[in-house]
Amino acid sequence: MSGLSLIFCVLPLSALLSAQQMLLPGSCNFELDTCGYTSEPAYGSWSMNEDGHLLTVESALLDDQEKAVLVSPVLDQRDWSCVRLVYQITGQGSLHLHIRPDSDNFDYHLWTANKASDSWLIASVDLRNTTIPYQILLEGRPERGPENSVAIFEIHIVPGYCIECNFEEHHLCGYSNSWNPNVNWYVGGIVARESDLPENHTNYNQRGHYMYVDSVYAKHFQEVAKLTSPMTSVPMEGCLSFYYDRDQERGNIFSIFTRDQLGQYDEIWRPEGYVTLDWTLASIDIKAPHPLEVVFEVAFNSPRGGYVAIDDISFSPHFCYTNTEPTVDPAIANCDFEGGLCLYYQERAEDKVWNRVSVKPNIYRIGDHTTGTGCFLLANIQLLSRAGYVGRLHGPFLPGNHKYCLRFFYILHGFKKVDNDLAVYIYDENNVAQEKVWSLAETARGVWMEVELTYMKPMLTKVVFVTICRNFWECGLVAIDDITVGLGDCQISPGPLPGHCDFESGMCGYTQDQREDKADWLRVRGHTPTSFTGPRGDHTTGVGYFMYIEASLMRPGHKARLLTSNLRGSSSHQCLIFFFHMYGTGTGILSVLLRHGSSDQDTLLWRKRGEQSVSWMRGTVSYHCDKRHQIIFEAIRGPSLRSDIAIDDIHFKRGPCEDVGEVIPYSGFSEYFNEIEK
Repeated sequence: MSGLSLIFCVLPLSALLSAQQMLLPGSCNFELDTCGYTSEPAYGSWSMNEDGHLLTVESALLDDQEKAVLVSPVLDQRDWSCVRLVYQITGQGSLHLHIRPDSDNFDYHLWTANKASDSWLIASVDLRNTTIPYQILLEGRPERGPENSVAIFEIHIVPGYCIECNFEEHHLCGYSNSWNPNVNWYVGGIVARESDLPENHTNYNQRGHYMYVDSVYAKHFQEVAKLTSPMTSVPMEGCLSFYYDRDQERGNIFSIFTRDQLGQYDEIWRPEGYVTLDWTLASIDIKAPHPLEVVFEVAFNSPRGGYVAIDDISFSPHFCYTNTEPTVDPAIANCDFEGGLCLYYQERAEDKVWNRVSVKPNIYRIGDHTTGTGCFLLANIQLLSRAGYVGRLHGPFLPGNHKYCLRFFYILHGFKKVDNDLAVYIYDENNVAQEKVWSLAETARGVWMEVELTYMKPMLTKVVFVTICRNFWECGLVAIDDITVGLGDCQISPGPLPGHCDFESGMCGYTQDQREDKADWLRVRGHTPTSFTGPRGDHTTGVGYFMYIEASLMRPGHKARLLTSNLRGSSSHQCLIFFFHMYGTGTGILSVLLRHGSSDQDTLLWRKRGEQSVSWMRGTVSYHCDKRHQIIFEAIRGPSLRSDIAIDDIHFKRGPCEDVGEVIPYSGFSEYFNEIEK
C-alpha cells in the first residue's frame, strides 16, 4: 500500500480516535501496563518494551517453545464488535487471533497474518454477537532464526462492524488503497481544502475527512483506483450503506464489487446518475457467507473525468429492501438417507432404479458412509425386471445466481466399464438438462470416494444423479451417500475447525504416548500392506490420510496410544465422534480413555474387541470433565498379523451425543485389562 494518504503513521490510536468512538473492555495501548493481558504459562512469554507501548515475542527468547500466547481478561460483550490490531512481523513468522469461549475445550481461529513488513500494519477482525463470555488470544509464532520477531503495538475493540468507517481516524479502519502510479484514493476534507471537492459528510466541515479519487493525473484510458475494505472474518448479511459525491466531466465509471479469498470479483452496485449535487445515500444488500472484501472501484477515461468521494460507510444486520430474498439455505438439498429420501425423488415410481438400503456390519460388503450401519442409495439391475436401465435421482430446486458447492460420496462394485455408471447433471425448472457437471472416470472400487463440484446458474435449478446400465453383463452396483450443498466455491475452505481432525494436513497436535506403549500409530494413505485387514482408503475422501497400527510391526498384546493435546475441560457435556476400522480375523482391542492431569489412572470411556466390519464405523462417546485432561486412543494388537486397527475423522462438539455409543461407567478403579494372551 502506498500513496500520500494511506501510509500508516505510528501514532497511538488513542490519540487518533474521534470523540464519538468508544473503546470497549479488552482495548490496550500498553503505555503503562498490559491491561490484564497475560502470557499463557504453557508457552513462551510476551515481553514489554522497556519504554512501554508494545509487546514482543522474539525467537531467540522462546527457548524450546514454538510460540507465545497472549490472553486477554474475560470479556462479556454481547453486541457485535471489531478488534483493530496494530502489529508488525519482522523476518519470518506469523500472528494468529483466536477466541476462547468460556467453558469450552477449544479455541476458535479467526485471523492469521504471516507477511513481514518494515512498518506497523493494521488488522480488523469482527467479533460476532454472543451470550457467552470469552477471551481473545494472540498467538505469536516467530520462526527459528536471528532477528525473527512478532510485535503488538495496540489493541482496540470498538462497537459495530469492521467494515464500517467514517475515515476520521488516521488508520482508516483498515481500508487500503491499491497503488496506481496515476490515480489513487486519498483522504479529503483537510483544512487546506482541495479545489472544488466537497466538505466531509460526517459533520459538514472542512476539518472532517472522507476518501476521494480524482482524475487530474489520469494518463491512460480506463485508469483504475481501488479502495478495499478489511476482509470479513465471520459470516454476515445485511445492508451496507454509504454516502458518495460524484462529479463527471468526460467520464468515470464508479462500481462496487465483492472479492472473495480466491480473488473472484462480483459486481454488486453502480450509481444511477453521473453527477450528484451533494452527498447522496446509497444502500446495498450484501450477503457474505464466506470471507470477502468490499472494493470501491473508479475507472477514468481521461484527466477530465471528474472525481468520486465516499464517506460514512455503515452496516446493519437487516436488509435495506423488503423485497430482498432471504439468504438461501441450500441445506434443504442435504441428505444422508438415514430417515428416508429427504427431498430427493425418482421420475417414475414404477421404475425405481435407486433403492434405499442398509448393510449390517459384516466382513464382505461395505456399509454406508455416514455410520457404517446406516442407509444409502443403491442402483443395481437385480431389483429390476429388465436387463438395462436409466435411473435419475432428482434433488430439490435451488434459486439461481448463487454459487453452490455440492459434495457427495459414491462407491462402485463390479462394473466392467464406468462410462455411464454415474453422472451429475444440472436441470432447470422445465426439467431440461442444462449441463453435465461431472461423470465417473476409472476409479478404485470398494471404497467410498468424495466428489466436490462448484456450479452456478442464473435460473432455478436442481441436481440430478444419473446412472445408466445398457446390459446385464456390464453393470454392477453403484451407491451414493451423504449429499451436502453449501453456498460458495468448494475451493474456499472454512479452515480446520477446533476439535476436528481428519489427518489430511498432519497430526492436529495428537502425540504418541512414549511412556506406556511399545508401538506407534502410523499416518498413511491408501490401503494397508497386509491382506485381509485394514481399510482400503480413508473415511474423509477415500484417498486421504488416516491413523492405524500395523500389526506386522508389533507383537501380540503390544499397544499403541495416541493422545490429544491438553484439553481445558468444560462445564457442559462433550460429545466425541470418530470413525474406526477393525477388520481382520485377529483384530485386537480399541479403547478410548480419559486421562486426568491429577490422576494416575486412566478412565475407560469406550471399547471394542475383535473384528467388527469391513466398513468404517462411527463411534460416539459422551463424557463430562471440567478439569484439564486428555483423550487417549489405545489399540492393542491381536494374536495374528490380520489385526490392523485404524481411526479417522475425530471431532468434539458441545453437548451430549445424540446417538450414544457403548458407554462404560467408571467405577473408581482401573477397568482396563488385557484379554489377549502374550
